[in-house]
Amino acid sequence: MSKGEQQDLVAIKELESILESCKLELTPLDEVWPNLYIGNVAIAQNRGALKKLGITHILNAAHFKQGSIGDQDYYGNTCVYCGFPTEDSSHFDLSQYFKPAADFIHKALKTKDGKVLVHCIMGISRSATLVLAFLMMHCRLPLRTALKHVTQRRAIYPNRHFLSLLLTLDTQLTRKRRLCPLL
Repeated sequence: MSKGEQQDLVAIKELESILESCKLELTPLDEVWPNLYIGNVAIAQNRGALKKLGITHILNAAHFKQGSIGDQDYYGNTCVYCGFPTEDSSHFDLSQYFKPAADFIHKALKTKDGKVLVHCIMGISRSATLVLAFLMMHCRLPLRTALKHVTQRRAIYPNRHFLSLLLTLDTQLTRKRRLCPLL
């Protein structure tokens, strides 16, 4: 194992330690940032609950997966829908969706009364990873701060590969901000 791989493993174990410190029970839905929710597929399929909560935008991080909602037709004009065909696996490059997901969430939260539900099947790995990327990219939170913030509000557990992708994003954003502090 190279020195870089050893450093990455240490960093990932540190992130997993933050995740494991969460004492919350997994629930169908939690607000993790003002008007930003992470939830599971069951809550995403409950149009009555979504209406009651005032959800205006849905980001499905498990588009076309088993048990998933398929498209905008399901929500009609009640919610704006965005879906990404992702996999919760150690080889799937979820980072290709970091920017489009973060931009969708950002734009949705800027709309009048905008409330966003980001979901996958369980609401602990893919959806959480995309929300963390949003917090890092648009709210300027370092990864560890974003992780601590979310785990105070929801039990999440992105897989190791997704944590590694988030570490790479964190490094890239830190470098960019050093070079251009206004970014």
